[in-house]
Amino acid sequence: MSSPEFVVPEGAVDCHLHVFEPARFPYSPARRYTPPAATVADLQAFHRGIGVPRTVFVQPSVYGTDNRCLLDGLRRLGKDARGIAVIDSTFTARQLDDLAAAGVRGVRINLETGTGRDPDHAARRLSETAQQIEGRGWAIQIWAALPVIAALEPRLMDQPNQIIVDHFGLAKTTGGVGQEGFSTLLSLMKAKKAYVKLSGPYMISQRKDYADITPIAKALIEAAPERVIWGSNWPHTSGATRSADAKPTDIEPFRKEDDAYNLGLVRDWAADTGVRQMLLAGNPGRLFGFDS
Repeated sequence: MSSPEFVVPEGAVDCHLHVFEPARFPYSPARRYTPPAATVADLQAFHRGIGVPRTVFVQPSVYGTDNRCLLDGLRRLGKDARGIAVIDSTFTARQLDDLAAAGVRGVRINLETGTGRDPDHAARRLSETAQQIEGRGWAIQIWAALPVIAALEPRLMDQPNQIIVDHFGLAKTTGGVGQEGFSTLLSLMKAKKAYVKLSGPYMISQRKDYADITPIAKALIEAAPERVIWGSNWPHTSGATRSADAKPTDIEPFRKEDDAYNLGLVRDWAADTGVRQMLLAGNPGRLFGFDS
């Protein structure tokens, strides 16, 4: 791993990462892939290497709605950690209270795979989730591509909850800033309805150096600098090569990524040090309650 090519601001937050400890917390039998272990200790070593002191755990799909591994991470990192959980309709108010007490500040819904891409299904999921967490002040984090975001625009504009959009809204670099749904994403940010995560550059880029992301990232930052946050997406589960006959139980290796280089891309996207401070520390500090 190289070194970030700028001074990381005090209180910087990694807003998107996962931990996997299958020896202590078994994966769901219904999972679609099997990652190796990536422990809290591994995470702490990684964060020391890039100089980022604060963490937002995101519940990975391999654990389904069993948030025990995430809660263990929150307990071990204490005041420097927050969580985004995954729930379903069976969760009681008491269970949600327990999640909040542990440091959970939002829930994630997947609108990118399976039936999630259907606008009607996505609208129902969004409505049901909002009702379930009503009054808690939590965010709803969505993994969704731009066409689904565009179809949901009226509902997202009316949401009382803050919306967090994963991974650049999956805006493909080949489509540029004029692609379908990108203007909707900008409108949601300008209206203070959504935050967008600059995370997982390999999900949208066509280049090994990710230089083609710059126009997309700059457009998001310039539209609403107070509405962008950054995440490493460590330990990089998506995009690993799998053979056609691979089974869900086969261990799928993580991508090899230079995380310090990826963090260094923020300097290209936001040349102003004040904007970088907002993006890396101020915005997530406010959103996830680190500064309260």
